[in-house]
Amino acid sequence: MERSRTQGDSAPSGAAPRTAPNRPAAPDRRIGPYRLITRLDPPGPAGSAVSCRRFVARTPDGGRTVLLSTPLPGTDPARFAAEATAARHLLGPWIAPVTDVAEPAAPAWYASPYVPALPLPVALAVHGGPLPEATVRAVGAALAEGLAAAHSQGLTHAGVSPAAVLLTADGPKLTCFGAVRAAAADGEPRTGLPGLDPGSLAPEQASGGRPRPPGDVFALGAVLAYAATGHTVPEREELPPALRPVVSSCLARDPADRPTAAALMEALAPPTAHQTVLNSAGTLLTPGWLPGRVVAALARQSAELLAAELPVVPEQTAPAERATPART
Repeated sequence: MERSRTQGDSAPSGAAPRTAPNRPAAPDRRIGPYRLITRLDPPGPAGSAVSCRRFVARTPDGGRTVLLSTPLPGTDPARFAAEATAARHLLGPWIAPVTDVAEPAAPAWYASPYVPALPLPVALAVHGGPLPEATVRAVGAALAEGLAAAHSQGLTHAGVSPAAVLLTADGPKLTCFGAVRAAAADGEPRTGLPGLDPGSLAPEQASGGRPRPPGDVFALGAVLAYAATGHTVPEREELPPALRPVVSSCLARDPADRPTAAALMEALAPPTAHQTVLNSAGTLLTPGWLPGRVVAALARQSAELLAAELPVVPEQTAPAERATPART
């Protein structure tokens, strides 16, 4: 079986890459009202698996920092903008909220509040290989909870992939909403298009089918496989035994054979007597759920961003007082 490898696979053995943010953006470059500080994703051949360009950016006065996303070359900016607008309705603790979008006539972009975060492939490289099973289970349960909430609102994420998952100290965050639709319209084959991770693309979506919730579940299964093994299409024996049944069910070729996102979350984080099905994921995010090297990388990123040079804001000078003529 051919494996789809992403950023974590290309890191040299024993050498962790520089954590994201990893390199300065172009000097004084701005998009919309934001000044770019640095890229979130590392450059390189595996960058094609990232469905959009992501930057850390600030407002000119330095008062607000955001994660700014723009479309990749080769994708449709109009569809990207439409998906960004739709994503404003996608809410939940495990979704990176879209709080600001470009004006209709402007180049497409959208912004989410910034928190220190590592894309999942970078987290694997920093850790030095696949993540511990407890971390994989926590990530999967949280993302399944977020998808279940979206599906209950009639929304399909249509962009889940390893690079779309950001790890933060408070849990994973899903980004890249609508990447499948932004890559090509329904009815058009999507295999090999820019920004789509082939191992995360459900067969029915690859052939041009309309994105639906079972496609999100397939993609989440690929994410879990990646987090546990380092690639999205592993052999069954490579998966940790406790995760084999659930991951294999997500990756079923027939959408009807895949679990729902709610059932997947329950399989990864069974609710206790005091919990409902849709509030169990947080119980897995206990102290130590993230490996120490990942926590340290998040701390470094936070320190680097705090030390980043702020834009210079011209001082406001008070208007000169008018001279009052002396009375005679």
